[in-house]
Amino acid sequence: MKTYIVGNWKLNFTVGEASIYLHKLLKSLPIYRDIDVVVAPSLLALQPLSLQIDRHKMKLAAQNGFYQDYGAYTGEVSFSQLRGIVDYAIVGHSERRYILGEDDKMIAKKVDAAIRNKVTPILCIGETESERAFGETSDVIKDQLAGGLREVSDDEIDKVIIAYEPVWAISSTKAAKIATPDEIADAVKLIRKCLADMYGVKLADKVPVLFGGSVNSSNAGGYLTVPGVNGLLIGGASLILNEFVDIIDTAKRVRS
Repeated sequence: MKTYIVGNWKLNFTVGEASIYLHKLLKSLPIYRDIDVVVAPSLLALQPLSLQIDRHKMKLAAQNGFYQDYGAYTGEVSFSQLRGIVDYAIVGHSERRYILGEDDKMIAKKVDAAIRNKVTPILCIGETESERAFGETSDVIKDQLAGGLREVSDDEIDKVIIAYEPVWAISSTKAAKIATPDEIADAVKLIRKCLADMYGVKLADKVPVLFGGSVNSSNAGGYLTVPGVNGLLIGGASLILNEFVDIIDTAKRVRS
């Protein structure tokens, strides 16, 4: 299975800044056969960057998309409009769940719309600090997985990527904590068990599982050696050229 290194730029970089950064990033990277490097710029930058990017070195992801293909939905951008521009889309990120109020029903529709439009959804799941403190991690993971994948058939599950991103470990949250490899291993083991219960072991084993949460060049290697982890979803460190390149280089060494 490939290793996925995904940089989520969130609400950072103007279109011009994103173009300059991408140019430098492309110059710094060779072509990796066994690693998919993905960057998720803001919506405005997606189309111009799709003309600039070398798809042999890197792919583009959307940070969001709407579940209807067309219609009277002011301000939204559909996956049918993103088709051909992006290869991936982040769906169900905790910032959209907890800040913008997206629920599992809406997220499931987005996952379905992405697959329908040949875009690979990266479904984000993960518990908050209070949910973890009250021993609800297992229930949250099960509920978010089942909810987000409710429209995904056995024939489609290999077109989905899961990203475990505990809210309490995201660097943009207040008093973020560092997730230990053991904590990640327990969560990933549970995710794979849930997938196996839903789709069977054979199909579940085809689903890549990423980890995200304060990932940087210092801890990336440790996270990538956690059993069952197939890559990383990176926030702040993906905005720093040397950091992001170091993480990609680390992924290559770990997977060699």
